[in-house]
Amino acid sequence: MSALTDDILIKVVSEIHDPVTTTDELIPSGETSSFRSNPLGLAEFTLSRKDPEYVGKAKAVQLGEKARVAGEDIFAALPEAKEVFDKINEKFDVDPAKTQIGSMVYAVKPGDGSAREQAASCQKVLGGWANIAKEYATKRYRSNLINWGMLPFVMDEDYDFDVDDYVFIPGVAQAIRNKDEIIKAYVVNKDMKELSLKLGDLTDDERDIILAGCLINYYKTH
Repeated sequence: MSALTDDILIKVVSEIHDPVTTTDELIPSGETSSFRSNPLGLAEFTLSRKDPEYVGKAKAVQLGEKARVAGEDIFAALPEAKEVFDKINEKFDVDPAKTQIGSMVYAVKPGDGSAREQAASCQKVLGGWANIAKEYATKRYRSNLINWGMLPFVMDEDYDFDVDDYVFIPGVAQAIRNKDEIIKAYVVNKDMKELSLKLGDLTDDERDIILAGCLINYYKTH
């Protein structure tokens, strides 16, 4: 898992408008019990009861990031990214090779219920880099996201995301270092709609974990 880049591009691959989303809905128990020692196998069940298309969509986006990290052709792996970066570069000067590409879930209030770590880890295994929510149902779920290097964004304003929207977040790493309260993001469309995202209160260690890419990477340098 790589460290957070200065800019990131995340694709909305699922949106959940239920008042609360439980950890059991994020990654079901029962039929998944035999995969607890197999992260890749377990991840295949992510959101299976809420959004059966999630896994395939997340994997498709992940191909672009895998190509970027390997120094290969991003646009061959994820053709739609070419048009997305072209649009971004009408407003910014962004190098796709230096811009992390990942998936995200929008949910109103995710993470209710048990403290199941796999509710976060399975998203990361599939290339998830962030969630956007109105709030997080439990501190434990939010902490698990952070430990897996995922950005636990919250957004006060109402915005009706469409699945397949891309959200560009410039300067996100520096904003985290600066402890900025508001992080500007842009829905990549004709109008480049600006959003105001927040990460809420983070400890210095939590900031370092996110910047490192995950808790495992953080431990390597501390």
